[in-house]
Amino acid sequence: MNNMIAIPAPEALELLKKCPDWKYENQRGGVIKRDFAFKDFNEAFGFMKQVALVADELDHHPEWCNTYNRVSIALTTHDSRGLSHKDFNLAKAIDEIASSILEY
Repeated sequence: MNNMIAIPAPEALELLKKCPDWKYENQRGGVIKRDFAFKDFNEAFGFMKQVALVADELDHHPEWCNTYNRVSIALTTHDSRGLSHKDFNLAKAIDEIASSILEY
């Protein structure tokens, strides 16, 4: 399986079922997005630091924005001009990090 091949929208929507908190948008060939809210800035920044380490390890980096306790993340693979398996692998890793921080 080549991580750089763009995933067609129907397959992406099927993969998205394994990441139910992420939303699909049909822009730039496909993007998945998720918003997070943390207790405060330090918790949000700590989350971002953990995600940054995993993203660097996977050699796949998110588009993100942080405002105080909120973090918005968008994932797409620029090289494939759409979604790739790298996006879904990173989304799962981000979900695991978030679940270790957030109280549900």
